[in-house]
Amino acid sequence: MSWRPQYRSSKFRNVYGKVASREHCFDGIPITKNVHDNHFCAVNARFLAIVTESAGGGSFLVIPLEQTGRIEPNYPKVCGHQGNVLDIKWNPFIENIIASCSEDTSVRIWEIPEGGLKRNMTEAVLELYGHSRRVGLVEWHPTTNNILFSAGYDYKVLIWNLDIGEPVKMIDCHTDVILCMSFNTDGSLLATSCKDKKLRVVEPRSGRVLQEASCKNHRVNRVVFLGSTKRLLTTGVSRWNTRQIALWDQEDLSMPLIEEEIDGLSGLLFPFYDADTHMLYLAGKGDGNIRYYEIGSEKPYLSYLMEFRSPAPQKGLGVMPKHGLDVSACEVFRFYKLVTLKGLIEPISMIVPRRSETYQEDIYPMTPGTEPALTPDEWLSGVNRDPILMSLKEGYKKTSKIVFKAPVREKKSVVVNGIDLLENVPPRTENELLRMFFRQQDEIRRLKDELSQKDIRIRQLQLELKNLRNSPKNN
Repeated sequence: MSWRPQYRSSKFRNVYGKVASREHCFDGIPITKNVHDNHFCAVNARFLAIVTESAGGGSFLVIPLEQTGRIEPNYPKVCGHQGNVLDIKWNPFIENIIASCSEDTSVRIWEIPEGGLKRNMTEAVLELYGHSRRVGLVEWHPTTNNILFSAGYDYKVLIWNLDIGEPVKMIDCHTDVILCMSFNTDGSLLATSCKDKKLRVVEPRSGRVLQEASCKNHRVNRVVFLGSTKRLLTTGVSRWNTRQIALWDQEDLSMPLIEEEIDGLSGLLFPFYDADTHMLYLAGKGDGNIRYYEIGSEKPYLSYLMEFRSPAPQKGLGVMPKHGLDVSACEVFRFYKLVTLKGLIEPISMIVPRRSETYQEDIYPMTPGTEPALTPDEWLSGVNRDPILMSLKEGYKKTSKIVFKAPVREKKSVVVNGIDLLENVPPRTENELLRMFFRQQDEIRRLKDELSQKDIRIRQLQLELKNLRNSPKNN
């Protein structure tokens, strides 16, 4: 019997990456040199936000998407943090609201004015303090408006209700720094990877760990839920220090379903999953390649499609939401690649080649839209609801009418799980410690000068008194 190759039929077999022309890139941007393993970039249908290199605090740029080309060095920044900005994320339901977290232990919510920034923004609409060490990750809940998750170097995940501007829950099951957080489709489960080499699936409202895996052979760095397939995908390092991906059943983390080695490079692998096309993209930090796969429901589960190659190394990647894509060009995914060496942000479109210019319904199913499915109170009370879907054929230009209203708060203690999070909060950063030290030194010098002036005045008065006593009139 002759050997016959096995062919897979797939509409995404020929997907290719197309780099935007130079005039459609963003040039002249001082991208941060921070070595934290985040993307330092966030994008939505209106704005692109990039964390920048800055002295004496943290800042990021917010640029309207149509404002491509060279960015002026004095372009306005969001610069209210006292420490380096470590992560930024756009609100999925309000396009001009962005959350940032920093080494200064704070999480801040910013409202970007219509048309972008005209001057530096230093005042956030909401400042959130609850972590005792720097905050490395922020994530918005995928279906509920105004629910934000933050993970700090104090090993805690705080859940913030932005309607009241306070933390309402604390997840305290980790024993080391949290590296990554990912939600399932309806936001009822949270998957985390941690520096303690454990992968966890957590029920966020109770903080209960539902599943836990000790990854000794596969050291997990990043985790992502694969939509509604009840599976997780992780990227990490094998015991031979090769880059590796693993597929897991979310209800049984005792053993991965499959493990696959990628290459021997050392950079972190960032996974991106598109639930609409069931495509997985793997982008390596420090190299210019993006591999993409198709996820199936049966073995071998992962089918390699192709690889986008580029000589320019990427520091991080921002991803455009589905409703911001160009459906007329059959664009199914779009990255915004940070090229630090050139100070360049480069859009990369993943395109399905089609001859027809009409709307392709088979590659654009109904997708999560810009309307929240739940209010914070509903979600906190235990309600789960799938995201409200929208069609990209007619409704993808429709903007959300939700407006963010910052709560008015008085300073008080913040008690979560019986612990006052604001009690004895240590100095926030090394920079702030130095500033405090120099302020104290200045104050000491000022007090010394005042004392010396008073000593001189006392001596003068004593001399005058002595002269008065020895004068002839007194004799």
